[in-house]
Amino acid sequence: MERLWGSRKFASFLSAILPPTLLIPPLVLTILRPLTFSTLNILPAGPTPVIFALLAQYHAAIPTVYKYRVLMPSSVADAVTFSDKSLVYLLAAQLGLSSLPGSLISAAVGWLVGLAWRRDLGPDLWTSWRVPAWITGSKGERGGDFEDLRRRLEGEGRGTASSVDGVNGEVRRRGLGGGILDQFRGAF
Repeated sequence: MERLWGSRKFASFLSAILPPTLLIPPLVLTILRPLTFSTLNILPAGPTPVIFALLAQYHAAIPTVYKYRVLMPSSVADAVTFSDKSLVYLLAAQLGLSSLPGSLISAAVGWLVGLAWRRDLGPDLWTSWRVPAWITGSKGERGGDFEDLRRRLEGEGRGTASSVDGVNGEVRRRGLGGGILDQFRGAF
């Protein structure tokens, strides 16, 4: 998700969902504990709600690239269809079912918090606030990171096969061999 959103939005998402995912599971447990005659009394340690909030974003934002079918014995079913995201969901299901029923409560709370963030059902502060740019190492200017790239790409359109001679300052043509050597220069 960090690749899709960028470091700043990802850090903002984590800092926005951290308070609800830390506070809601113990509150749910304190409500359900007397109703179940103290059978629900353990919450697993770890970032299960945060992982499931991220999984809700993954489910909504990342499309399925391919699907495949696994043939089953005829008594069970003809075939079962899986996708490229099935392994991620399988690992998440293992985490959510690892320490029942507390892990399932944490997983459900995390998924609901992630879904609420995705659909803007929480406070306005969730989606409008961003982590300061200096925390993630970005410059903070909109498009500032891409300014050099834009200049370089505009310059490539004019003369990709030429370079400036350092001695005379004149533009000279660079051959195919020079272009290939420039790609590998500094690699060894």
